[in-house]
Amino acid sequence: MRILLVEDEVRLSQALVEIFQKNRYGVDAVYDGREGLKYAQSGIYDVVILDIMLPGMDGLSVLRTLREQNNNVPIMLLTAKDEIEDRVKGLDCGADDYVTKPFSTEELLARIRALSRRKGDVKNTKTQFGDLALDKGSCELQKVGGGAIKLSLKEFQIIEILFENPTQIVKKETIIEKIWGGDSDAEFNNVEVYISFLRKKIEQLKVSVQIRTSRGIGYSLEDRGARIETK
Repeated sequence: MRILLVEDEVRLSQALVEIFQKNRYGVDAVYDGREGLKYAQSGIYDVVILDIMLPGMDGLSVLRTLREQNNNVPIMLLTAKDEIEDRVKGLDCGADDYVTKPFSTEELLARIRALSRRKGDVKNTKTQFGDLALDKGSCELQKVGGGAIKLSLKEFQIIEILFENPTQIVKKETIIEKIWGGDSDAEFNNVEVYISFLRKKIEQLKVSVQIRTSRGIGYSLEDRGARIETK
């Protein structure tokens, strides 16, 4: 799991980073609302922990902007405010959970695990692009109308990112950050190998969808059937 922590209290942030790392979570910490928004928009995080009182851009504005952009990453608000009105305002803006300072480490970690499970529940659904579908429950690529092929974990994680950003170019750096983590030794070659595996499996399904390469940048899904129909 990869966590984005947006908290301007440096000592608290450093303490939380240490706690997350000890629990084997990948974590990036930023101290400014605008920077936090930029990081969250990358799409590589499984959970965002967001303080309300932030310099540059307050946490509720960051939250509201992400939800307006249809970014559904689980977001936990972290703040010293404990009034019911503030809690309601945060939840109404699209927050998934709310923790007030001071808090216990055990409670925070439990809530993070709960958010992660909630996100995992979404994987019991199918998503479709053209005549190709991804079954997130069975980790299968399926041809609409019949035919399926099992994916390895890495193959599933990569194709899921492409399905979440249909027709948009996903950078190789983004794939590495999301799948292997920013501090890993994974290189572009690792991504290219799994893209090759995925292409072979997609070809076996005989669908009109393919993985398109944008040289030097990354990959996107392309529906050749739709392209032909528009001519």
